[in-house]
Amino acid sequence: MSRTVTQRKPRASSQARIDTILATARELLADQGVASLSIYSVAEQAQIPPSSVYHFFASVPALLEALTADVHSAFRACLAAPIETSSLNTWHDLSRLVEQRMLSIYHEDAAARQLILAQHGLSEVTQADRQHDIELGVQMHALFAQHFQLPVLPDDVDVFALAMELGDRVYARSMQLHGQITPRMAEEGMRVFDAYLGLYLPPFLPKR
Repeated sequence: MSRTVTQRKPRASSQARIDTILATARELLADQGVASLSIYSVAEQAQIPPSSVYHFFASVPALLEALTADVHSAFRACLAAPIETSSLNTWHDLSRLVEQRMLSIYHEDAAARQLILAQHGLSEVTQADRQHDIELGVQMHALFAQHFQLPVLPDDVDVFALAMELGDRVYARSMQLHGQITPRMAEEGMRVFDAYLGLYLPPFLPKR
């Protein structure tokens, strides 16, 4: 006889402890970068036993994956924020608006820059970021289709996800060279994002 397994939500006390751990890790990440982050540094900063951190996060990569998911939830929220179709003349206007919203998250969140744009060499975090990018790409595709009549796009390439990844490469280059996303490189990243989409979207699309 098969049983249906349901995933239980953490109890309020457990969720509060998880929130404290993630908030502390975010602060350390923003101040010192990925290399200096450890279970013990988080525990010390949060003033809780290391065993409490290990109870919820078995390793630093597991902790960073949770923070990556948190950052991407902010990206999903920015895509879900209302957009007036009347304010868009072409899909390029929507492309720029989306990238500007995502750039604002990077500018305001040092932890997001460290996780997604810095060179930390953690394959688990990179893989988690790519998986989240695929999900964001699906959401972005739906957003563009909401405002414009899109052509048929290839099934074997995640066009919107890849456009985001290419834009992020430019922002990562800026972080490597300048320690921040400079206005010049922000503009270049948006141009790369727009240019890649332009390989699949004609210059003008009918509006919904």
